[in-house]
Amino acid sequence: MKQQKVLGVVVLASIIVISATLYQSVTAESVPDWVRNTALWYGQGEISETEFLSAIKYLIEIDVIQIETEKAKPAKPGTAQVIIPQGNYDVANSAFYIPLNLEVSVGTTVVWVNDDSVKHTVQSQDEEGNIIGLFNSAPLDTGDRFAHTFDEPGVYNYYCTLHPWRVGVITVT
Repeated sequence: MKQQKVLGVVVLASIIVISATLYQSVTAESVPDWVRNTALWYGQGEISETEFLSAIKYLIEIDVIQIETEKAKPAKPGTAQVIIPQGNYDVANSAFYIPLNLEVSVGTTVVWVNDDSVKHTVQSQDEEGNIIGLFNSAPLDTGDRFAHTFDEPGVYNYYCTLHPWRVGVITVT
């Protein structure tokens, strides 16, 4: 549970970093106090995960947090790539998976490519953040690839066990 709370705070911090990167006029000082307080209260266990996620959902609904998705542009029929970019290991870096939410069709093989200078893993997660056996890579060295074919529609969450603040989503339609 504590790991999930830390992960939730890191996700919120990452969202704020994304917002600051996308909107150059955004600074730490311009993040509303209620956003900072909500993250703090969640991290301290004063509010539930449901309350925390409701706050994030509200921020998305009112366009404070804008999540961009990218439709798969297959290099060849039936494949799509997720890049693990240089700097992805650094919690302070905004080098998120590219794309962060990949949308693909059923039957597409997704290939993760490690372009970072350190090892990474790709680990599938359930709704509660637990590792599940759907798709799980060994540690990927620089230049290594890992592939999984998605045969069922759904939303598939994953993260790197070595850098748990790096999370991504594959949406299969």
